[in-house]
Amino acid sequence: MGKFGNLAQTIFIRGLLILALLFALIIQSSCVGTVSAEKEGAIELKLAHFFPGTHPAETELVQGWAEAIKEATNGRIIITSYPGETLLKAADIYKGVVDGICDIGLSCFSYNPGRFPEIEAFEQPGIVYKNSKVASKVAWEGIQELNPESVKDTKLLMVIATGPGDLFTKKPVNKLEDIIGMQIRATGLTAETLQLTGAIPVGMPQSEAYEALSKGIVTGNLAPIEVLKTWKHGEVTRYITRTPFLYNNLFYITMNLDKWNSIPEELQDIIVDTTLKFQDEVGIGLWDRQNEDALKWAIEEEGMEVIDLSDEEMARWIKAVEPMLDKYIEEKGETGSKAVDIAKRLAEKYNKVY
Repeated sequence: MGKFGNLAQTIFIRGLLILALLFALIIQSSCVGTVSAEKEGAIELKLAHFFPGTHPAETELVQGWAEAIKEATNGRIIITSYPGETLLKAADIYKGVVDGICDIGLSCFSYNPGRFPEIEAFEQPGIVYKNSKVASKVAWEGIQELNPESVKDTKLLMVIATGPGDLFTKKPVNKLEDIIGMQIRATGLTAETLQLTGAIPVGMPQSEAYEALSKGIVTGNLAPIEVLKTWKHGEVTRYITRTPFLYNNLFYITMNLDKWNSIPEELQDIIVDTTLKFQDEVGIGLWDRQNEDALKWAIEEEGMEVIDLSDEEMARWIKAVEPMLDKYIEEKGETGSKAVDIAKRLAEKYNKVY
């Protein structure tokens, strides 16, 4: 009996071990199935932009927004970024979104002159924006009020602005006469604006400006202060002339319309709410933070000299570029006049807030 009892006990124990192993395999299979189902159920979106992978537009704006969307949708929306023009060139991004080459795009309206006529009102010289917060709030609310046809072929999710921009040059620019004949990198409306000052604008995206400056193809740039550090332009220019009346640049984040319409309505609502919150908390002040850091770096590390125009000299510059606003209103008619009125009204409102 003892021998048979021990055998039975051994068989029983082994049976329990086999059952336990089978149970564990079933549980593991169930968990793997759940994870796979979640992964298969996620909507994956490709985002193209032109900023370097180290730029705050990638590290803070894109990655921060993508993480906020992922968290808010419980992992059902996954955004993968393709920075540094790895998917599309800067000027091709909006069309790339429309054509479905990418699902989402981040770029500048100004890289496609004439494509967004109503939105050009917010980049006109002569309208004062104290900082990027003001310029961003004005742009977003103004575009919502205008509801322009030019962006209805995509789902516009976010608009932020640089706010004021300045001249960075190899030679000092102390007065209007100093810029006459200088080749300055610019895009869109800023190119036309520079022509009125007597400069020679050279159109190119920021991604090409460092090489152009280093090789002497251009002798300066008109842009936000941040490019001195984030794009290393402080290494190839020596002087900063403060010209906040010349520049404001708008960036968009927009989605392919078919892709947007394919997303369940409940997720669309989450994306919109999360994006608006992120825009207000992070997006609108992004360039202010970059500008402050870059100015300190340019002066302390690169020894750049800051030139502040006198009130009288500033008035001369502003008078020289006044025809831009008149031309815009004349060409765009009632639509242009309405857009400028909205921009001025909202600028006055938000200059008091920020």
